[in-house]
Parts: sequence; structure tokens; C-alpha cells
Amino acid sequence: MLQCFSASFTALHNKILNRLEYPAKFMNFEVNSTNPVVKAVITGTAPPPAKLAAARGMLPLPQNDLLEILVALAAGSDSELARIARETLSAQDDSAIKQAVGSNEIAPRVLDFFVDFENLPAEIYETILQNPKTPEQTIVKFARKTTKGDLLELISFNEQRLIQNPAIIEAIIANPYRTAEAERRAQEIKREFFEKERGAQQIASEFRAQGKEAAAEFIETADFVKNLDETDLSFEDAILLASHIEVPDTEIDDSWLSLDLIEELYEETEEQREAIVNKILGELRFEDEDSVSGERVSMINRILKMGMKDRMRLAMKGDREARNVLIRDPNRIVAQAVVQNPKITENEVEKIASMKTVPEEVLRLIAINRTWARNYQIMYKLAQNPRTPISNAITILTRLQIRDLLSLSKNRNVSDAIRKQALRLATARTGR
Repeated sequence: MLQCFSASFTALHNKILNRLEYPAKFMNFEVNSTNPVVKAVITGTAPPPAKLAAARGMLPLPQNDLLEILVALAAGSDSELARIARETLSAQDDSAIKQAVGSNEIAPRVLDFFVDFENLPAEIYETILQNPKTPEQTIVKFARKTTKGDLLELISFNEQRLIQNPAIIEAIIANPYRTAEAERRAQEIKREFFEKERGAQQIASEFRAQGKEAAAEFIETADFVKNLDETDLSFEDAILLASHIEVPDTEIDDSWLSLDLIEELYEETEEQREAIVNKILGELRFEDEDSVSGERVSMINRILKMGMKDRMRLAMKGDREARNVLIRDPNRIVAQAVVQNPKITENEVEKIASMKTVPEEVLRLIAINRTWARNYQIMYKLAQNPRTPISNAITILTRLQIRDLLSLSKNRNVSDAIRKQALRLATARTGR
């Protein structure tokens, strides 16, 4: 009987070969096997009895060839053959499937097919995921729909594959069944190979498209954007901080920044930064009667996570909110940069002139500024501020009105030298 079947198959095989006319691909299905019988059945040039025998798994073919035919027929347009082929596939032994999907000669379409099978042993999925012939889109599909977090971890370990196809990274991150380890690895690869290389330039281009040149320049030049791995900041934080930039480089005058000041640009420890945050929050809460919003606290924390050089640039280029935060920075260079910001208003300067927590150098810069020297309220605030350098304060006294000189002469918050000089000037002008 076996001889009879073999003779029949040989005759059928020869008949198929006589009718073969096929290109490399048929009906969007790439034929992997070099066996002409497999190609004939898949492309439809084989006679109906051969296709039916193939659907039933009765053709004496190697397991890989048989699975390729069955998968093709299961996805074919002949509904009866498709039904029979699916039944035959469902009856396949798990160990035989595992051996086949681990082969280097298995058709990629077969690997894609079994990924959609539910309730297969985990070791079969593992074998498919580790097979280099498994199509990238198959991995993406599996990573999106699987409920097995350990298999997502397995995918995340193939760094090269993730780099070559970032859609796998997004699929892992979007899957609610991902494990913490799978997400961590996917996020690290995303940041290292995609956000750092293209993210900054892409964000800068988007800002430029919106006409925000200053924000684009900040993204391109900020030190922390180039070294995100060394900070707790993300590109989302960078975008938020850049949105507070309003001064382009062309409007910046950094001639005040001498070499000895540049040498003072250093990085703080975590403890020092935390102390700065607490100092700024304390001052703002005192001014606003404890009504500092959570959003503002978050903004301050983001700013203080930047290095000193980036904070200085933000001070010179930032908007009113950024200036209001950074004028309270205890580092004198950052605070000085605020008053060098070309967008700063006289109302802001008047407020700064009365602040008793800013570095003396900031008050000196305000005192010698010709534009602000013409603003009486700014000068009077400086004279009242005990932190204003005495030489500057005494010069200002000569411009004050008698009533303000008399008021200063009685002001116990200023130094004795200022009080005495204010009294002398008031006395000289009144002749008493």
C-alpha cells in the first residue's frame, strides 16, 4: 500500500512539475521553500487533489515545507481548503511546532502565523521571538497584544532588533502588561539611540516652524539637553523650559561676563540644589502669602535641575516667570544675568532693588545703569536697601528729595553711614 501511495505521489509530483509556471512571489506570499511541489501548491498551479492532500497534511514533505503550505492555504481564498488547513495546523504536535519555528529554514510567514495562535506553550513563543528570521512586524504585533510580561522582557533584551525597528520599542512601552524591566530597557534604548540623536533637532525644528527662534536656540545649545542621562530631566522638561525663552541670541550682550566670572560657573551637589529650591520657594511663599501653585513648584524644580551655565542662559533669555525665579538664585552670576536680560522691565527692576536677598553685585549693576538711574523709585529703593553697596547708595543720596533723605536718616534698617549722610544732605539743603 505504501508503495502504491509513493507511486501515486511520484506521478502527482511529475504532473505538478509539468504544469509549473511561477515567479518568485505569488499573491503577496513569498515562497520560502525551494521545493517545486510547495511552490506549485501555494501558487495554485497544482491540481485540486494535490492541494486537498496538502491541506490534510498528507503529502510526504519535510515539516517546514508542510507548515509553509498549510499556512498559505489557511490564508487562501478557497474557504474549504482554508478550513481544512486550519484544522490540520491546530492538530500539530507542540514539540513539532517548536522544532520547526526554531529552524533557520522556516518560512517567515509560518513564524508570523503561529504568533497569532493563542494558548501555545510559552517556550514556542520564546523560540519564535528569538529566531532571527522572524519578521520585525511580527515582533511589533506580538509586543502590542501579548499579555505575557516576561515575553516582553525577552523582546527588550534584543537591543539590536529594537534599534533597527523603533516601533518595537513603542509597542513595549504601550503594552499595559509590560514589566518594569521591559519598560526600563525600552526607555533607555529609546533615549540613547533616538531621542538624543534626533530628538533635540526635531524639537528645535518644530519651535522654528512656530516662529520661536529663541526656544529653538535654547534646545540646540543647552548643556543638559546634550546630556539627559546625567540629569533627572527629560525632553518634555526641555520643551517646557524652552517655552519660557523669549530672547534670541542676537539680542544678548554677554560682554559683562568676564573670565573670572566664567571660572565661577560650577555644578552644585544635590543637597545644594535642594537648599536653593527651598530658599526660592520660601521667598515666593512669603511674598504670595503661602499661595505657590504646584505647577510653579514643578517649574522651579525643573529650572534648578539644570546646571549653572544653563540657568545663566535662561536668566539672560527667559521670560518674566523665569526671571522671577532666577533672580533668587544664590549664585551671583545667575542673578546678575537676570538684570542683563534685555526684556526685563523697570517694574521688575524696582522690585529687585528692594529685595534683601539678592547679591550685592546685582544691586550695584542696577545703580550704575544709566537708564534705571533716571527712574526715581528704583534709586530710592536702592537707597533703602541695606544690601546696596555703600559707595553706590551714597551717590544715590545726592539725587533724592529732602523728605526721602529725612526718612532715610531715621531708617534703622540702613547703615549708620547712610543715615548720617542722608541727614547731612537734608540739613545742607534746608539750611538748618
